Amino acid sequence: MAEPSSEIERPRAGILLTGSELVTGAISDANGPWLARELGALGFDVVHTVIAGDRPDDLRASLDFLVTEGCVLIVTSGGLGPTADDLTAEVVAEFAGVELVLDEEVRSHIEARIAGWARRSGFAGPALDAATRKQAMVPVGATVLPPTGTAPGLVVERPGGPLVVVLPGPPRELRGMWPSAVAAAPVRALLDGVAAPQELHLRFYGTPESEIAHTLADLDTTGVEVTTCLRRSELEVDLRPRPGAEERAQALHAAIIAAHGKRLISADGSTTDELVAKALLDRGWTVATGESCTGGMLASRLVDRAGSSAYVAGGVVAYSNEAKTALLGVPAEMIAEHGAVSPQVARALADGARDRFGADVGVGITGVAGPGGGTEAKPVGFVCFCVTSSDGQVIGRELTLPGERQDIRERATDTAMHMLLRVTGALPGRD
Repeated sequence: MAEPSSEIERPRAGILLTGSELVTGAISDANGPWLARELGALGFDVVHTVIAGDRPDDLRASLDFLVTEGCVLIVTSGGLGPTADDLTAEVVAEFAGVELVLDEEVRSHIEARIAGWARRSGFAGPALDAATRKQAMVPVGATVLPPTGTAPGLVVERPGGPLVVVLPGPPRELRGMWPSAVAAAPVRALLDGVAAPQELHLRFYGTPESEIAHTLADLDTTGVEVTTCLRRSELEVDLRPRPGAEERAQALHAAIIAAHGKRLISADGSTTDELVAKALLDRGWTVATGESCTGGMLASRLVDRAGSSAYVAGGVVAYSNEAKTALLGVPAEMIAEHGAVSPQVARALADGARDRFGADVGVGITGVAGPGGGTEAKPVGFVCFCVTSSDGQVIGRELTLPGERQDIRERATDTAMHMLLRVTGALPGRD
């Protein structure tokens, strides 16, 4: 949510995502948030992200709406393929008041890219030629962006504005094309008048948004946009000053830290994953996991980062009681006495993982993820954690986490990551 502040005087941008599969929910969008972050980093105020189906009238209405909202830049995603419902280039050309023409250079480029596939698949012929020709139709005067798939991107200048950047829908292709879009002459000319924001970032664990709002209520936020967002159990606080308000943003940054420093994860926006990786590398430690209810989510999170082989020794998903005993050495009598979901078993999982992999740090997680299996003593959401280290540290926690099954597993993984920060010394001890 955004805290009250003076209007930020930045050029406005809009994002138009096309595809009936997005409107119907058949697939989830990955491009809108990514584009919004990229445009924000360039200094634009992204005021709307619009999703429209593959219908010409809806696409045109969405473009017109973004014009009425004062957008000087519109970035579209999708609708550049070879089928009849891929209409973005056609609609944008009409929006700009120009015709579509065949670009022979683009057609040759596409043909060269798909030649090998066409021969291997046996689909070379009139249908493929027609599809290639369709993708090579570009608005008169447009800047063509080299394809990262088969379809080229476009930068189209509409008389009187806005500038329209047309990108493909597949996220890999869109992200691969983005550097070319930013480097295109019309976009560079627009960016010459846009000042990149001098943003400041904070991350907190265990601090609700209401506490930040209460702190800000007594401070002067004029000229600084302050936004808060809860992500992966952390509260991200971003401060974006307009030109001339940089010192005020620095003062706000310091005041928020002074009020909530006990729960601070990072004062520069570094993520927990980054901090865990750095802490393990700095200490020369490796980590191993023994997971039950999280089913490998912690290990997956740890190896998401490139270079993680330097500090991740391995992990075991020991879901059944027999697996806990056979794979990680959890005594069967311990499970019988205390239950599989217990602090004792979490400790044994951590020690077992550390021992089996010869790691410096072991993490054990066991809990009731639901929706069934809960009891009055151990309800759904009850999770036991333990982190042990070769230097004798033992950190344990018992929490009842809210939410449904996936929520509980994700929050348990978040908790374990923060416990890793503590045991490596990267995070001060907390209640």
